Amino acid sequence: MEDIFLNKTFNSPEIEFIASTGELNIEGRSIPEDPGEFFDHLINWLNEYFLNPVDQTVMNIKLEYINSGSSKYMLELLRILKVNHEKGRNVLVKWYFEEGDESIEELGQHYEQTMQIPFEIIEFY
Repeated sequence: MEDIFLNKTFNSPEIEFIASTGELNIEGRSIPEDPGEFFDHLINWLNEYFLNPVDQTVMNIKLEYINSGSSKYMLELLRILKVNHEKGRNVLVKWYFEEGDESIEELGQHYEQTMQIPFEIIEFY
């Protein structure tokens, strides 16, 4: 399975999905013009990855900003983790927010309550 590496742009986050380590990194701003086009590839990859995952899958999410269109797709990525967690897979979400960024912190808390999967909300400076 090929890993995904996408460079950060003004409108889209950096993506590093590494199948051999189970490390899934999303970092930056997520305001792509067509969030479906951007996220569908990630959703398909994640579904394929969970056919033969490593022992622990960790999704690190460190967003500066996310629009509502992207938020819907982020929820879909998290749903895939939830489904696999319910199947007994070891998954963890690490949600990072910058000190004082209440909107990103609250979004992480919302996802944590909605998904009911192992979740860490981490403040950074």
